Amino acid sequence: MNIAVIGTGYVGLVSGACFAEFGTQVTCVDNDEDKVATLRDGQIPIFEPGLEQLVRRNVEAGRLTFSTDLAGAIQSNLVVFITVGTPQDPHGRADLSSVLEVAGRIAESINGYKVIVVKSTGPVGTGDRVEALVRERSGGNHPISVASNPEFLREGAAIEDFMRPNRVVIGTEDQQARAILEDLYRPLYLIETPIVHTRRRTAELVKYASNAFLAVKISFINEMADLCESVGGDVHDVARGMGLDRRIGRLFLHPGPGFGGSCFPKDTRAILATAEEHDQSLQIIRAAVAVNECRPVRMVTKIGEALGRELNGRTIGLLGLSFKPNTDDVRESPALRIATLLAENGVRVQAFDPVAMDNARRWGFTGICATDEYSAAEGADALVIATEWNQFRNLDLERLRACLREPLMIDLRNVYEPGEMQRRGFRYVSVGR
Repeated sequence: MNIAVIGTGYVGLVSGACFAEFGTQVTCVDNDEDKVATLRDGQIPIFEPGLEQLVRRNVEAGRLTFSTDLAGAIQSNLVVFITVGTPQDPHGRADLSSVLEVAGRIAESINGYKVIVVKSTGPVGTGDRVEALVRERSGGNHPISVASNPEFLREGAAIEDFMRPNRVVIGTEDQQARAILEDLYRPLYLIETPIVHTRRRTAELVKYASNAFLAVKISFINEMADLCESVGGDVHDVARGMGLDRRIGRLFLHPGPGFGGSCFPKDTRAILATAEEHDQSLQIIRAAVAVNECRPVRMVTKIGEALGRELNGRTIGLLGLSFKPNTDDVRESPALRIATLLAENGVRVQAFDPVAMDNARRWGFTGICATDEYSAAEGADALVIATEWNQFRNLDLERLRACLREPLMIDLRNVYEPGEMQRRGFRYVSVGR
């Protein structure tokens, strides 16, 4: 089967490369000529473990190509995936302008039956709008099917998530599209991946409901962490005791500075906007968003309390700027927000992140860019762990003590054990313990 993937951002590039790994002929299309040229040279514009090797292998095998010829890709492929971005608009809704622009281009170039698959995250009814636009602008001269196939890729583990997913959700309105997409995903049937077939609008809602529920779990355990600090409990034991209940599950019950990235903040706000349009309030999700938006401020307060004096004029070493490990994505990163708040309070921030320093600069970080963990700690009044990169889990504590002005570690990800840190001569502050 031949497919076109329109958009070579995070979702499009990962999806295109993984489909090619399944043996499918894939044409990835983007309107950015420089980006396409870079991809043809085997250079990947994003950091995702294993992606560069996957792209190169499939380009060399001839299964994966990159192009700026959108019309040609539409005309020569049966299945066309839309994977362009849907950023948040000023009202919290998903901005579908790029999705609808691509739909219009498909209408202009269509030359026969096509299955148009919306993989971009859009609110309920996105597929309806795409179908109506294509039919209107093409004059209804060619049959089409429009499907929803939401992505559930975790940054830092996207290839594994695509190749061995928990489930694949396919929303269709006709049997022909269902059969074609079943054939496309046949390699996953062989490893018994659950395939959820449903209507298009339901598939669109599955993506938002999933991310909103995970966001609720994160905000819930963060509030429990605050309560533990007030009453003398240990949030890790609370989370473990909860997580062993199979009805609850152990994942996403790790306390910290809040959720970030390109999905959870945007998707929770977008589902709230959708709910408002249909006179629904979704109070639980609204509360989760409110808790998360306050979380970086609370972490800065915790840092100030640990220092015992006002923040102005202090120097803090900050480890991590990406919103999670194994990615260079700093969008809505709580670590970057904490760095900004510290700077606004007169703190000299010396930060180090293994891969996200350049992106952090582009997104407004104005502090010192340290070359490693120890230069970030050099002369600092405290060291703050804001993102739990693996290389921060086994720091040379003796060397770290020598770098710091005073041996104070504020661990916002609970990487270390309080008792061990105290035995090593540190004053150690964590979350919910």
